[in-house]
Amino acid sequence: MPQGGSYVLANVRLHLSLTPGFNAPVDSDGFALADIAVADGKISSITARGRSDSPAGAVDLGGRIVMPCFVDCHTHIDKGHIWPRKPNPDGTFMGALNATGADRAARWSAEDVARRMDFSLRCAYAHGTRALRTHLDSVAPQEEISWPVFETVREKWRGRIELQAACLLGIEGVRDKHWFERLAKRVAAANGVLGVVTYMLPDLEELLDQVFAQAIKHGLDLDFHADETDDVSAISLKKIAEAALWNGFEGNILVGHCCSLARQPDLDVLDTLDKVAKAGLAVVSLPMCNLYLQDRRGDKTTPRWRGVTLLHEMKARGIPVAVASDNTRDPFYAYGDLDMLEVYRMATRILHFDHPVGDWPQAVTSTPAKLMRLDGFGTLAAGGAADFVVFRGRNWTELLSRPESDRIVVRDGRTIERQLPDYAELDDLMVG
Repeated sequence: MPQGGSYVLANVRLHLSLTPGFNAPVDSDGFALADIAVADGKISSITARGRSDSPAGAVDLGGRIVMPCFVDCHTHIDKGHIWPRKPNPDGTFMGALNATGADRAARWSAEDVARRMDFSLRCAYAHGTRALRTHLDSVAPQEEISWPVFETVREKWRGRIELQAACLLGIEGVRDKHWFERLAKRVAAANGVLGVVTYMLPDLEELLDQVFAQAIKHGLDLDFHADETDDVSAISLKKIAEAALWNGFEGNILVGHCCSLARQPDLDVLDTLDKVAKAGLAVVSLPMCNLYLQDRRGDKTTPRWRGVTLLHEMKARGIPVAVASDNTRDPFYAYGDLDMLEVYRMATRILHFDHPVGDWPQAVTSTPAKLMRLDGFGTLAAGGAADFVVFRGRNWTELLSRPESDRIVVRDGRTIERQLPDYAELDDLMVG
């Protein structure tokens, strides 16, 4: 691959759903053969591949897939990589909650959080992620530690990964109105996103009104964790949609998980989806983490469901949907590496993003980019940044059958060094 300057990548496969303004004949997978010209860190042109040979001096890639760099809209890099020192004792959601809370109280100093964040971002960058939103545990006094750390890390990574942060706390914390308003001001000062975890509390509607009021007051978008359970009575997704409607909220709202929806009666599901669509909510499913956590029964019984929400039904109603990494190597998910190709591969298998593929590749690229208000991210277009990933696979079954650990990541027209950090770097944080 060329190391910058002007060059042409010839005979590549581009998915039409990720190349706005480009039209060409597509194969059964939705790919078109094309030539990409790059100059001065930008894509200068994308042209349909003709029958002639490659342009003079071009690099012929033999039909390999090229995709825009990924956008990961739901992660927890403040928690990442604590598994060696605080594993989940039984793999359950409650086990994860308790283990993480104990580790946070005992170990989450500014240095600890900063080093684990940087380690996580080096992984994401090497795998081809261009933008990432992380939730930050913001239970007092952690918000006074993690938000300044995040701002420092964001500045350090500027130009490599565009970072956003959303505060994270149980919605019961909103009952302390003065403290929550201070948190909202802190989030606004950091150009962040206001976020809470919703539960079916008796005063849920009142608490949601307070969340929306602070978001409106401070001009913040919203990001919720909702219904991460198999309990059919968990309907906070519907309550969030209703609250958005009666508060007249005009910002972006992203809701994560929504697992219980897949367990509910059809009529209840239809009512919820109609309200979600009307309110303009978007939903992100976290297939790997929820496959890991949900339906663990503690008696070695095989899990009976996948833990994901109804993305196909949502998409059919025009609800924007995405998938994302969620947790990595912490009590909520023992595995993962912030590799969005792995996320998409697993989502395709778990959620059936195939037969037909349609425009599902947007779920890890352009759709989360729009939800994060990132213009030009997650697509390939003439005049846009030359930020893309070159794979060996020439169709979906090739691409999604192997890890593609030798992929080539190009940023601003230059191939980056894809050195993954060694886990041993964090060894000193795992003792004592």
